[in-house]
Amino acid sequence: MTDRVPDDATLAQDGADLTGSGRVLLVACGALAHEIMTLKRANGWTHLDLACLPALLHNRPERIAPAVRDLVEARRDDYDSVFVVYADCGTGGALERTCRELGVGMMRGPHCYAFFDGIDRFTVRGDDEMRAFYLTDFLVRQFDAFVTRPLGLDRHPELREMYFGNYERLIYLAQTDDPALDAKAQEAAGALGLAYERRPTGYGDLETALSGL
Repeated sequence: MTDRVPDDATLAQDGADLTGSGRVLLVACGALAHEIMTLKRANGWTHLDLACLPALLHNRPERIAPAVRDLVEARRDDYDSVFVVYADCGTGGALERTCRELGVGMMRGPHCYAFFDGIDRFTVRGDDEMRAFYLTDFLVRQFDAFVTRPLGLDRHPELREMYFGNYERLIYLAQTDDPALDAKAQEAAGALGLAYERRPTGYGDLETALSGL
């Protein structure tokens, strides 16, 4: 067991096992590992253990619910309870159905952008941000791995208009105040030909949800 979060490339490809002697298991996306562990340390939540699935599952959302099921079933007997730190994340309701069948709780909302921003605030904005492309701290750091290379923009930059021609803004939902990440997010906006907006969110509803466990 370790509470040292692996590097982002490992979190993307392999996830992480950050479990110890806690009573509640968090089954989460690798993209949230840094944020969850930061909140755990800051609040003294020693009762929470964390097991992360690979963040790159987001590129194949149909695989998220089965992977969550497998991990929960493999580890739940070691804990008093399990909480799934995913929103729907493109599963079309499959993850919610899986969690209901397993009898475990999960984050509410369509995706992590919404719960970082705050579900209620995100919902109110609605149509005003239909043409916005979002990044979080993790996705800024891993922009090439999650956007540039999977979409082939490194090899075929002419595809940018096909993928992003209907977007107007890139909104960086910032969990931390990091000028280096801000600069990298601005660079990503420029690469996509989008106007740039930085929105400091902190941990939003993620902190609220975990504090209730």
